[in-house]
Amino acid sequence: MARIAGIDLPKNKRGVIGLTYVYGIGRSTARKVLATAGVDESTKVQDWNDDQLGAIRTAMNEIKVEGALRSEVQTNIKRLMDIGCQRGIRHRSGLPLRGQRTKNNSRTRKGRRKTVANKKK
Repeated sequence: MARIAGIDLPKNKRGVIGLTYVYGIGRSTARKVLATAGVDESTKVQDWNDDQLGAIRTAMNEIKVEGALRSEVQTNIKRLMDIGCQRGIRHRSGLPLRGQRTKNNSRTRKGRRKTVANKKK
């Protein structure tokens, strides 16, 4: 079982896909990591040997992933809320940040509310 950055990677997936299970690593970053480690992209995770795992871990040391990345994102959001900018206010009130309309949509951000209109007797 391959364990990288505290995450158990699925063993029956290809290497590029398996690395995306780590928070902060997408497809392009996974390709770069495997290229610097010298591991073939199409090799399955279960077929990696210890030397390849070590090379992948050392290649990932430069990238901020998992807990460090999550805490950085949270501190960025907290900073926006503290300075009281537009995005911080929208974060605080639980509304969408990037200019979407909220009259009809944005149920995910606002939460599902029961509508009482057109109630028949």
